[in-house]
Amino acid sequence: MRGIVYTGEGVEFTDALEVRGPGPNEVQVRIRAAGVCHSDLSVINGTIPFPAPAVLGHEGAGVVEAVGDAVRSVKPGDHVVIATLASCGVCRACSTGHPTWCKSSLGNISTPFTYKGEPASNFAAASVFSELTVVSEVQAVRIPKEIPLSSACLIGCGVLTGVGAVLNRAKVRPGDTAAVFGVGGVGLNVIQGLRIAGATRIVAVDTVSAKEDLGRQFGATHFVDATTGDAAAAVRELVPANRESAAGALFPLGGVTWAFDCVGHPAVLRSALDCLDWSGTAVAIGIPPRGTEVSVDVNALAYVDRGLLGCRYGSARPHHDIPLMVDLYLAGLLMLDELVSLTRPLDRFGEVVDEMHAGRVARGVLTFD
Repeated sequence: MRGIVYTGEGVEFTDALEVRGPGPNEVQVRIRAAGVCHSDLSVINGTIPFPAPAVLGHEGAGVVEAVGDAVRSVKPGDHVVIATLASCGVCRACSTGHPTWCKSSLGNISTPFTYKGEPASNFAAASVFSELTVVSEVQAVRIPKEIPLSSACLIGCGVLTGVGAVLNRAKVRPGDTAAVFGVGGVGLNVIQGLRIAGATRIVAVDTVSAKEDLGRQFGATHFVDATTGDAAAAVRELVPANRESAAGALFPLGGVTWAFDCVGHPAVLRSALDCLDWSGTAVAIGIPPRGTEVSVDVNALAYVDRGLLGCRYGSARPHHDIPLMVDLYLAGLLMLDELVSLTRPLDRFGEVVDEMHAGRVARGVLTFD
């Protein structure tokens, strides 16, 4: 069986994989398409420490191959999006509709694969860079068969993370304003989430000026090139204060209601905080190396009701939110096909990585034909 394996020394395309059959509450899925996310690259470069060997990939869609005896929600032949959230379904967090808070859903590494005859770990409870994978029933969400799997696969991570951060975590309201730092796969979904939510000014911020057109295509109303100066100040100029105030002597005037850091760098998160209006909130989505810290003048938070939120996986409820994303797509409100800017067969994974490093793709998708 073919797949992409992190070996500890790097990454390898191999045909020396095997996967076990599904347990009673598990589903075996034949992967048809998989998006390449920066979290996969973070394992390869060491930003996310992970045991090797491991089968990578966590943004996938495919066709159910087999199910365990206790599985009732899907059957062989169903098309599914795979959620990375392997929540338990019974704890207080799951029972109150907050599966991203489920303690069982983080760090639950198992070894359903063998690589050259030795046990190999899954990644993000998904491992979709493999022709076959095994996931828990709660992770396999059925979708209509008319949805292209090459587009649907992106719902499993980038779309849920970005749109979910807007709708679920921030709960953006019509008329709010926002800045989005990082116009990549997640950032574009934050932008279109803001458009769907009714934000009136959406400022895309990136160090690659060529991403302006892409940001505007998904709903950005303004663009800031972060290489040309103080990005936070530029955002405040684009979203000025409603009236003059003496408080400007203490805190800069103007700014946005929401700022989303989709990069995962302390300087970017600090810019997100600095571009907020009074009562504004920054949302940290991007994942930096462990131990990363950001400094901020606490007075700039406490005096003017600013806030900072973390957001895991768009605070998603996959069995509610994946069908919602499908409905929004079918209604012409959510752009999925347009996110796919590059497709390559599995054995050309390296080409997708190179294009990602060059900043030339919204999302690259691996196909398994």
